[in-house]
Amino acid sequence: MSWATRRRVVVLIILALLAIAFGAVILISVAYQTASCVDGVQNQGETGIDCGGPCPYLCTDQQLAPTVLFTQTVDNGSGRVDLVASVENKNVTAAARTVPYRVRVYGANQALLREMAGSIDLPPATVVPVYIPGVAASQQSVKNAFLEIDPTAPKWFTLSPDPRIVPKVSGIRLGGTMNAPRIQATLSNPSATALSNVQAVVMVYNPQGTIIGASSTVIPVIPGQDSATMMYTWNGPFVGAPTRIEVVPIIPLPVSAGS
Repeated sequence: MSWATRRRVVVLIILALLAIAFGAVILISVAYQTASCVDGVQNQGETGIDCGGPCPYLCTDQQLAPTVLFTQTVDNGSGRVDLVASVENKNVTAAARTVPYRVRVYGANQALLREMAGSIDLPPATVVPVYIPGVAASQQSVKNAFLEIDPTAPKWFTLSPDPRIVPKVSGIRLGGTMNAPRIQATLSNPSATALSNVQAVVMVYNPQGTIIGASSTVIPVIPGQDSATMMYTWNGPFVGAPTRIEVVPIIPLPVSAGS
């Protein structure tokens, strides 16, 4: 074998070895991915596929589905029909962020008048109100409405204790006139940190426990260790006598929670 032939053989052997080594690296990287919570495999001590154990999200057998306690439409007295609903998270140490929901409003003969979608945060062991203004016009005959949440939609993660700063509600007063009622409430910030864009929903009940008025407003800022006044007004009378008023602040989950 000539020197030139031997050199070509050596070069070919080297190239073959390099190709084998490169192929082995690719094969290992594909076959032996680093375990993670998004690899579609139950590993690294997970109790399900990409859930439980070291993963932030809970498995199905560790969670309770959210419960829609009620959905009701209310004539707000100014030519439109509003909707109010209530969703309960029974998980004491688990929360879910931006849980999607769907609302359907029906008229006479179960005709679908409107369909809407939205999302809510579900902090642990809380009841969260949903208020949607203008789901129908007053002249439309609204028979019923439903807010629905797919039980598989929430991505539950462990959260204990609840890190949110929730204002305290006090001083709820009904004023104004019969044809233009007004409700005032005080929200107090118990922390030294200022709260911004605080939303609160008000629900007015009659003696039978039916909601006869609902509204929502936002306070731009509640300074630390301070309070602010919320005011709700209506341009028409309540359909019935108000006997109980509930004001519920809606504080979203912090972005860092569950990450």
